[in-house]
Amino acid sequence: MSKKMDRRSALVRLGTLPVLAAAPFLASCAGPQVQGYAQEKPALDLRTYFTGTIDAWGVFTDRSGQVVKRFTVVMDCSWNGDEGVLDEAFVYSDGTRQRRIWRLKAGPNGTYTGRADDVVGEATGQVSGNAFRWGYTLALPVDGRTWHVDFDDWMYLMDDRVMLNKATMSKWGVKLGEVTLSFTRRTPVLAKPV
Repeated sequence: MSKKMDRRSALVRLGTLPVLAAAPFLASCAGPQVQGYAQEKPALDLRTYFTGTIDAWGVFTDRSGQVVKRFTVVMDCSWNGDEGVLDEAFVYSDGTRQRRIWRLKAGPNGTYTGRADDVVGEATGQVSGNAFRWGYTLALPVDGRTWHVDFDDWMYLMDDRVMLNKATMSKWGVKLGEVTLSFTRRTPVLAKPV
């Protein structure tokens, strides 16, 4: 097997994938657009949902659909006006741990931007109806090199406690795999944050 194939295999089997995982958010790309969910209920208010403690359970599947990694996440989330912090603590099925701290900013018309230490540039997203589309490029270490992997992340609010999440990973336009997650708030939402 060539070195190139070894690297590709290692990239596909990485266990350091994020919860809020997704390809750069491109409004002009083919496929579903977040605005198509504008009438769906319950309406998602990102700042209200991502407040307090949230538990998540997820799997990473490779291109063939095989589960490569399972993981859990505990998220501590808070907002101060339009600025939020999502502190994610991951535990993977192989025992490895990871932490990512997102710093989000709410913009006009349901738009959001975000940064984290291992995110290349700025993540962008938008809420519409019960859906949130979030895209960014993650810098992943593989075989002593850093690969920039694109994520196209969709979240769907089911009720005041549960949100489902599906993210597609790609590199150079080639799909590497998917991340599927279920988020559950520990307490129901009682009021919107200040």
